[in-house]
Amino acid sequence: MARIAIIDDHPSTRDGLMTRIALESDLEVCGEAADFDGALQLIRNTRPDLAVIDVSLKTGNGVELIKLVKAEQLKTRMLVWSMYEDSLYAERALRAGAMGYINKVHVTGMIIDAIRKVLGGEIFLSPEMSAKLLHRVVTGGPAVSKSPVDALSDRELQTFELIGNGLKTADIAARMQLSPKTIETYRARIKEKLDLEDMASLTREAVKWTLDNG
Repeated sequence: MARIAIIDDHPSTRDGLMTRIALESDLEVCGEAADFDGALQLIRNTRPDLAVIDVSLKTGNGVELIKLVKAEQLKTRMLVWSMYEDSLYAERALRAGAMGYINKVHVTGMIIDAIRKVLGGEIFLSPEMSAKLLHRVVTGGPAVSKSPVDALSDRELQTFELIGNGLKTADIAARMQLSPKTIETYRARIKEKLDLEDMASLTREAVKWTLDNG
């Protein structure tokens, strides 16, 4: 039996995936978590064969979790299952150490296929994202149309998203488990990278981006 950990901040999503996995005779859920610390402890303690990880967690971030699991050389393979479009996070997730990315709009049967492929040592991406990345390899050019947001680091992108969701600096710091001073530094870098005039412009742009991509 392959042991699967489910890491997602929505209880209904976790329950739905647990129910679907329970239908498979060779897969079992060994635990679930909703936040960064709980997820890391779960993976350290249970050493699952695969973790299904959402990008957005109650605290922390799925991409940062993947980086840490990879850095600790834990053997768990990781598959990202997220509401965000592939073009936003798939490449970031793969660079962090995940072996696949699937959007939550797909039926749950597809995530079982993705789980099996990753367990078998294969990379899983949607056909569209696979074609875009292959185009980059063949041509040496960008695989996806670039936007200014692509210039943001993973932490900066997470900060940008949380600003767009209406969180203040102190709330973002608590969510990301960082100091308010660090968040202010990220805000300043984002403003500079996106060539925005002031923090009010940053907030407007973040809200617009979140509405467009949420």
